[in-house]
Amino acid sequence: MFHWRADILPGVSAAFTDAGAGNLALHVGDDPARVMARRSRLEESIGALPGSLCFMNQVHGTAVALMGRDSPVPEADAMVSRGLPLAVMVADCIPVILAGESGDGPVLAAVHAGRPGTADGVLPAAVDAMKSLGASRIRAWLGPSICGACYEVPAALRDEVAAKVPATWSTTSWGTPGLDLPAGARSQLEAAGVEVAYSGPCTLETQSLYSYRRDRNTGRFAGLVWCHD
Repeated sequence: MFHWRADILPGVSAAFTDAGAGNLALHVGDDPARVMARRSRLEESIGALPGSLCFMNQVHGTAVALMGRDSPVPEADAMVSRGLPLAVMVADCIPVILAGESGDGPVLAAVHAGRPGTADGVLPAAVDAMKSLGASRIRAWLGPSICGACYEVPAALRDEVAAKVPATWSTTSWGTPGLDLPAGARSQLEAAGVEVAYSGPCTLETQSLYSYRRDRNTGRFAGLVWCHD
């Protein structure tokens, strides 16, 4: 069920699922009842209360939602909470988990960092939102995503994104223009004073993970962050 799982702060854990957990997205043509059953199993596996894991309607933007216990499902690409469990879904984009400390307990974030979001600054926006809640000593964990050697794009698109985030400029392993989103995310986080503690493998090259570039009719795996006793 989990590609990677670890305790990241005292009383806080993070994980990235694999295809063994099944598709966790409602927008890819899967049976909604089965998706919700998988989400319930996932909550049980991390010890979260039923229905407490926060998901978002991801739109490749930069909106950051501050989540409370009664918050509706937001249309956003980042969520920040004071300890509520958060989830982000991907299948080549970067699922980014962040955690920081504050006087009121841990501040958590889950971010969907695809090409548009990375270029437009969704990660710095999430870090700013965490700091607005008093978070300090923020660290980030980058889940599996397509790597710079595999993410082929038109040359004009590479130039457009690299003009905003120079570290994304890449060449694929077969010599065509590419984008290195993990390198771009790392550069943005480090510029914001955030340490990157983990970075996952390439989704396209890892058969146990969903990859949209490998199969457009694929599901979505998740990055998770939650508090526990």
